[in-house]
Amino acid sequence: MDPGNVIIRFENVTFGYDQENPNLKEVNFSVREDTKITLMGQNGAGKSTIFKLITGELKPDKGNVHIKQGAKIGIATQVMPKECLDMAVCDFFARAFPARMYDLDRRIADVLEAVNLATPYDKQIKLFSGGQQARLLLAYALIQNPDILLLDEPTNNLDAAGIEHLTGFLMVYLKTVLVISHDAEFLNSFTEGVLNLDVHTKKVEKYDGNYLNVVEEIAARVERDRAKNAQLEKEIQDRKDKINFFANKGGKMRALAAKLRDEVVEAEENMVDVRREDRTIRPFTIPAQSFVEPIVTITAVKVIKDHEPFRAAISLQLRKQQRLLVSGPNGIGKSTLLRTLADGGDEGAAITKGVKVGYYRQDFSGLDFGQTVYKSLAALMEIPDNERVHATAAQFLLTGETLHTLVGSLSEGQKGLLCFARFVLQEPGLLILDEPTNHINFRHLPVIADALNEYKGAMIVVSHAPDFLNKINFTEYLDLSTLI
Repeated sequence: MDPGNVIIRFENVTFGYDQENPNLKEVNFSVREDTKITLMGQNGAGKSTIFKLITGELKPDKGNVHIKQGAKIGIATQVMPKECLDMAVCDFFARAFPARMYDLDRRIADVLEAVNLATPYDKQIKLFSGGQQARLLLAYALIQNPDILLLDEPTNNLDAAGIEHLTGFLMVYLKTVLVISHDAEFLNSFTEGVLNLDVHTKKVEKYDGNYLNVVEEIAARVERDRAKNAQLEKEIQDRKDKINFFANKGGKMRALAAKLRDEVVEAEENMVDVRREDRTIRPFTIPAQSFVEPIVTITAVKVIKDHEPFRAAISLQLRKQQRLLVSGPNGIGKSTLLRTLADGGDEGAAITKGVKVGYYRQDFSGLDFGQTVYKSLAALMEIPDNERVHATAAQFLLTGETLHTLVGSLSEGQKGLLCFARFVLQEPGLLILDEPTNHINFRHLPVIADALNEYKGAMIVVSHAPDFLNKINFTEYLDLSTLI
């Protein structure tokens, strides 16, 4: 394909789930064939909405989305659809085609090799780990041989080997790729430009260059605009002070005041519309339930090798202020350990009775999607306190209309922030965190890491984000791969 040809074009696109508060407002941009572009923006800005407009799942309220005639689109979503969890691998891939393909097994083998995943074709999707499901979602997009590949947070749940493999794959991939991710190092390795969605202006700005250079360019532009506005604000205030003085005088002084008013209006019109950088959540503290006894006792864990589970004996106890990092490759059983511990379904891993547990599930299945954000927060309090609910929500950028929004309507990043807001109100004795960096804007992660370091209860973490983990002082380590 000619790299100069446009394959995606947004023309004055306006869209909103709430007509009075659109997510996108008169958005214009184009993407050329065979380019690799990052779509960036604050949690909840509407990045996934842009993907849905490209696939046709959503239609713009105004304007047009143009896709090159005949171009096929494949999308790897953030989360495995619930209706697919009970499917076998072969049936999952079969749904990508309108009719059963005679060479489906060969196609499945090719895409599974591309994503570095070996598995029986009759295995149910729900039996795969989060990282393995992420690879299946990418393979599902690839099996359609798309001209446009849309990747929504593709590194979520992937271990280091999975991210390295995906990066190498995308570097040599010859078709158009649009990717949403908060993994700066991953993005910088292969993308050639950035579409920045501003949550405040509702518009998209396009930049050429690698990801980190573009981020620096945006920051420099914001600083220049702020400096210009600061000078104008100083001049405006000076004129206003003179207006107040001269307005009380007579004759020529009053005429001069009128002239200065005109100059103030002109100066205010010249104020630069500064693109506000992504706001960062404010520092927060997660209060801990007071608990003297051991909080967690683990005597055995289930480890999975070549899709077969076996039990390994260990001896581990956690008390308050102890932090355990559970590690190992995708599919070895990390999330299973956390889930069975939280649910009380494993004889070898138990939480002491009376401990309040704050559980961050990587798929957010612990949240009630039918509740409003306000009710989701208030439900954690023994005595609901309207003022505290609003104050806590504001710390996590969940303000205004968002509090009255259904949890299921939030972006994945906002759901993650909601989980941490709930912990603040819950005051748990134990935090179980399964991939807590998934979907979260990178600006928020240092604040979250600081809060976890200050947390006085016990904590168990599974994460494949080394920069985040390096900010947390762990006291205990459990590498499941050493038990095989």
